[in-house]
Amino acid sequence: MIFIYTTCSNEKEAKKLGNSMITKKMAACVDFWPVQSCYHWDKELKCVSQFMIIVTTFETKIEEVNELISKNHSYSVPLIAGVDVRRINRSYKEWMMKEVP
Repeated sequence: MIFIYTTCSNEKEAKKLGNSMITKKMAACVDFWPVQSCYHWDKELKCVSQFMIIVTTFETKIEEVNELISKNHSYSVPLIAGVDVRRINRSYKEWMMKEVP
């Protein structure tokens, strides 16, 4: 199992991406919540409100999720990061295997 992390410009975009991943059976679950982020962009400090997304899926779905996010994201350079999960309870994994073939 892996978590894929990205941020979106707003809640509407986060929900749209999440719903698409669930509908297409790319993810078992997509969590999102508001965050505050600071970074440099075009030599200017930006501090903005965003929505973080954590996608719960299997490693075999990384490329599909990456492609979906890349094609549908409003940012020209979104971060799409995979985080390997070493342990997961059996009942959750069994449920995931039914949801994400």
